[in-house]
Amino acid sequence: MATEGDIVLSKTELHDFAVRCVVAAGADPNNATDLADVLLTADYRGHFSHGMNRLEMYSSELQSGVCLGGGASPEIVRQTVATALVEGHNLLGPVVGKFAVDLAIQKAKEAGIGMVTVRGSNHFGMAGHYSLRAMEHGLIGMSFTNTSPVLNPTRSKDQVLGTNPICMAAPGKDGDNFVLDMATSSVALGKIEIQERRNRPLPPGWAVDADGKETYDPKKVKGLLPLGGTEESSGYKGYGLSMMVDVLTGILSGGSFGPHIRFWKGASRVANLGHCFIVFDPKAFTDDFEDRMSELIDYCRQLESVEGPDKPVLVAGDRARKHMEMCDKLGGIPYHPKQVDFMNEMAKKFNITPIKPLA
Repeated sequence: MATEGDIVLSKTELHDFAVRCVVAAGADPNNATDLADVLLTADYRGHFSHGMNRLEMYSSELQSGVCLGGGASPEIVRQTVATALVEGHNLLGPVVGKFAVDLAIQKAKEAGIGMVTVRGSNHFGMAGHYSLRAMEHGLIGMSFTNTSPVLNPTRSKDQVLGTNPICMAAPGKDGDNFVLDMATSSVALGKIEIQERRNRPLPPGWAVDADGKETYDPKKVKGLLPLGGTEESSGYKGYGLSMMVDVLTGILSGGSFGPHIRFWKGASRVANLGHCFIVFDPKAFTDDFEDRMSELIDYCRQLESVEGPDKPVLVAGDRARKHMEMCDKLGGIPYHPKQVDFMNEMAKKFNITPIKPLA
């Protein structure tokens, strides 16, 4: 939620600013637009770790040449009626992700289900962006990606797997929905960066230092704990889920996986990340999916909360929905002043017009 001192920026201004930055870094305008769409979706839904916070990463990879901003297109390598393998040709992840999920959507409409794996891609932003794209067609969308090794497997001192997110979006009645979008680490790496930018300590269960011991200092973070935290709190389940995602993405597609993926910062070689999109038509199974989905959603929301009426029971996606409603009332998205300073540092770097707050 917005706090006192936040600066509200219009979605149009943010989108245009992101496009200007990425074009200045070397992307063609169409590809820059695809990237800006993902960044804006993330911040509008309150996932600030995957929004404008990521501009520097995408821009630096374009400038260094380890990621391509144009000059190629995603390619279908092989396919069946319901499946496909896509080669991303090292383009921006959001460009490759959009192509692949749209292909999965097309196949789901024709065959009832579509599964598309991807290799040769890059960081594709918020996983939920692609599942939501499928849900806009009345379909159920699932999206997965592997990432650079930042997660310490249970009992390990070293980082082997990525945050490897999982997302599923399913439609209910009257525009309601279930949208689960989560990392298989305890937290996304971007949230560590935001805590450091705001000079705040880390909560318990997030990260470890160079010795594999839990740390609360964002400056000392070497790796992330899997979902669940330490072994005592069932972190091995998050470890298993992270590896499952790598099976569906990197291993199945022929892309890089696990320790073979480049490290997160200071990249000097291509990422060759893998994605996986599974889209299916609920009407291929039942005629009343949305009614039944809403029945479960509503039942859970109406449960008595142990925290009292001011903190009701929520369903996956509810926090994002409330954040979007708040943004709509404000006429834009609220940002911490230091995040706006960060954006304007990007503007100076690329010699473009700074971001303009709402009057």
